[in-house]
Amino acid sequence: MYTYNTRLFICFAHFVFSLASELSSAVESHLNKRIGSEAGDQMRDKIIKMIHQNCRQGVYPRSSVNRFEVPEDKVPWFKEFPDYNPASYSAPTIQGQPWADPDISDPQFTPKWNDVDGNVSRKSHTGEYAINDKGFPLNPVGRTGIIGRGLLGRWGPNHAADPIVTRWKRNGTGAVEISRVTENPILQFIAVQRKDSGDWALPGGMVDPGEVITSTLRREFMEEAMNSLEKDEAQVEELKESLEEFFKKGDEVFKGYVDDPRNTDNAWIETVALNFHDENGSIVGKLELSAGDDAANVCWTDVNKELELYASHRDFIKRTAQMHNAHW
Repeated sequence: MYTYNTRLFICFAHFVFSLASELSSAVESHLNKRIGSEAGDQMRDKIIKMIHQNCRQGVYPRSSVNRFEVPEDKVPWFKEFPDYNPASYSAPTIQGQPWADPDISDPQFTPKWNDVDGNVSRKSHTGEYAINDKGFPLNPVGRTGIIGRGLLGRWGPNHAADPIVTRWKRNGTGAVEISRVTENPILQFIAVQRKDSGDWALPGGMVDPGEVITSTLRREFMEEAMNSLEKDEAQVEELKESLEEFFKKGDEVFKGYVDDPRNTDNAWIETVALNFHDENGSIVGKLELSAGDDAANVCWTDVNKELELYASHRDFIKRTAQMHNAHW
């Protein structure tokens, strides 16, 4: 039976931190009154360890810029940190790109924070985020040790979508394999190896302006796991049709802030992760996988607790296994 404890805890964390940026010490005071100061600090630190680790580690990806060290108790914006002096970094590769925002100092750039801005959503799944006195949006969880946009195209939330495509692992006779350890059936999911970091991950990507989530999920899956960018128009249309119904039946696994190493104080990734399960292995289970776009490799991977995946993807897979009462 799928337990929602972890999911509710993280949703609560997002709620607390989104309020914290606006209510400052009032939130901490309220928590302390309800559960005590020491317990409140312990809860906050546990939340930060769960959802805000990868984006505070060492050198920022694909750069030589070191993050300013931020202790767990100084991550929330309502915590005083007078010595905080992070470097500013926005990758040169994103400058002038049609899919990216201009520099925030550009007088013609007048974004509608916390709203739908033309065909770009600047809303956050975590709730309303704060804008500081310099006009920069603030990461809803807290400090990351670096300001600017980093490698991300948008100031504020950068919306992504992650398809979790699964099937049951079967033996030579076609029977579902059962784990000898947990006595639960073994689930498999499609994983891709990222070209940029070499990490194994879900075949997801960024939501295009005006694009609905289901379209993003199918498009990213086709590009990274089916190499659709190298197929001709007729092949792509045939593939779209074969997957259209399958990608209409996803179950939400996660929706919110992602602990991504590319996050900064002023730009961060949020995602919607949906599980698309091929119960009989008769749909995607029979398709020939081929890595493409940002993926170097692709394969069906057994679900188990030894998995090491990019960003928060391991947690998404764990939740998926729980949803299916599968081996973990």
